[in-house]
Amino acid sequence: MSTPAGPPDVGSDDDKLDRGVLKVAGVVVLGAIMSILDVTVVSVALPTFQSEFNATYATVAWTMTAYTLALAAVIPITGWAADRFGTKRLYLTSLVLFVLGSVLCSMAWDIGPLIGARILQGLGGGMLMPLGMTIMTRAAGPDRVGRVMAVLGIPMLLGPIGGPILGGWLIEAATWHWIFLINLPIGIFAFIAAFRVLPKDQPQPSETFDFVGMALLSPGLAAFLYGVSSIPEHGTVRAGEVLVPAIIGLALVVAFVFHALRKDHPLIDLHLFLNRHLTIAVVTMSLFIVAFMGAAILFPSYYLQVRDETTLMAGLLMAPQGLGAMITMPIAGRLTDKTGPGKLVLGGIVLIAAGMTTFTQLTADTSYPLLLGSLFVMGLGMGMTMMPIMTAALASLTHGEVARGSTLMNIVQQTGGSIGTAVMSVILTNQILNDQAATAYNGVVQGVVEADQVPPEVLTAGRSALAEAFGSTFTVAVVLVVLCLIPALFLPRTKQELRTDPRTDDGEAHGDGDASQAPPIVLH
Repeated sequence: MSTPAGPPDVGSDDDKLDRGVLKVAGVVVLGAIMSILDVTVVSVALPTFQSEFNATYATVAWTMTAYTLALAAVIPITGWAADRFGTKRLYLTSLVLFVLGSVLCSMAWDIGPLIGARILQGLGGGMLMPLGMTIMTRAAGPDRVGRVMAVLGIPMLLGPIGGPILGGWLIEAATWHWIFLINLPIGIFAFIAAFRVLPKDQPQPSETFDFVGMALLSPGLAAFLYGVSSIPEHGTVRAGEVLVPAIIGLALVVAFVFHALRKDHPLIDLHLFLNRHLTIAVVTMSLFIVAFMGAAILFPSYYLQVRDETTLMAGLLMAPQGLGAMITMPIAGRLTDKTGPGKLVLGGIVLIAAGMTTFTQLTADTSYPLLLGSLFVMGLGMGMTMMPIMTAALASLTHGEVARGSTLMNIVQQTGGSIGTAVMSVILTNQILNDQAATAYNGVVQGVVEADQVPPEVLTAGRSALAEAFGSTFTVAVVLVVLCLIPALFLPRTKQELRTDPRTDDGEAHGDGDASQAPPIVLH
C-alpha cells in the first residue's frame, strides 16, 4: 500500500501531516530518543562506574567522551552513505549497531570494555539523527519541513530532561546495567517499525567515496572535540592535552575545507554555503547551540551542588523547560511553514534571554517557583528557536541536497554543543577557584573534603559564593544568547524565501522533476 507524501498531500491539505508521514515521524523519533537519551543518561552513572570499576573520575568520564567522539567521527559519512546505500538500509544498520553496543555495554566487566562498547554505540547513534532528518524532510516535502522538524525536536527536549530522571531511577531501582539494557526492547521495536514503515530505498547512481575527505574530516573533528572536551578537566585551554589535539584537529578540518572546495563530490559539500538561507541558519545555529547547550549543563549542576537535590529531583526540576517547549514547538512548526522562521526565532531568543536572566541573580535560596517559571519561559522560547532554525536550512535545499545538508547541520550541533559545554564548565570552575569559600564548599559537595573539616560559617559562606559563581556564568550565557539576535535578523521571514528554484534540482535526472516533490512513502 502506498501513501503519497508528495504534492497531492501538500497541495490538498497544507495544514496537516498525512498518516504516512506521521508513521515515519514516529519511527524516526523513536531512534532519535535512544541516541540522545544515551548521551545524558550515562552522566548520572559516572559515580557508580567509579565505585564499580575502582576507577578515577577522569577515566570513567571517557564513557561519555568516547560516545561523543564516535558520534562526531561517523556523522560526516552519513550523507554519502545515505546516497550510496539508501536511507532505510543505513537506518536499520545504525539501529543494529546502537543496540549491539548497548548490550555489550551492559556486559562490560571493566571500564576498558565499557568504553569500547560505547564507541560502537556512538557509531550507530551518530547516524540516527542526520538520517532521521533526511528521511522526514524527504517524506514531508519542503512545504511541511517546519512541522516535521517540530516533531523531531521532541527527542532533543526529552534527552536533557528525561536522561537524568531515567538514569537515576534505573540505578536506584535496579542496577547500572539497565541504563543500557533498556535500549534492547526499544531498539527491537524500532527496527521492526522502521522495516515496515520507512519508504523503500530507490537505488541511484552513487558518487565515488571521498576517502581523502574522510581521512581529514572525521579524525579532525574527533581530535578537535577531544581537545575541547578536555578543557574542563585541566581548567585551561593552555594545557598540552587540550592544545595538541585541538590544533591537530583544527588543522585537519582546515585541510578538508581546501580539499572539499576543489573536489567535485566531497564528503561534505561546502558549496551548500552558496545557499544564503543555509549559511545564515548555520551561523545562527552555531551561536545558539554554544550558548544554550553550554547553559544546559549549569541548571542541574546548580540544583545538585548548591541546593543539595538528588539526581532524580534535579531532573524533575528541569521538566518545566520541556513543558514550555512542547507547547510552542508544534505551533512554531506550523507557523514556520506559513510565514518563515525569522520572526519566530527572534521571539524565541528574546524569551530564552528573559528566562535565563533570572539565573544570573542566583542565590543559595532563590525561590523555586521563580526558577521553575523562568525555565518554563525558556522552554517556550526553545520551542520557537532550534527547529525553526533547522527548517530555515533544510527547507531551502533541493531533494538531492537534503542528506548532505542534514549531515552538515548535525556536525554544527555536535561541535557547538561540545564547545559550549567546555566553555561554560571552565568559566564556572574559574569562578569557583577565585573564591576560597566556594572552593571549600565545592570540595565538600564533590566528596573531596569531609564536611566536619570545614567550619560551619565557611560552609554557609561557601554555599552562597558557589551560587554567585553559577550566576556569573549564566551572565556569559545570556550575552551569547543575545548575540544570536544578530544573525537571526537575516533569517527568511516569508514562505517564498524558503523555496528553491526547481530547475536547480538534480532530481530531474532521476525523474523527480520539481524540487518540492518528495518520493512516496511506501507502507509494507
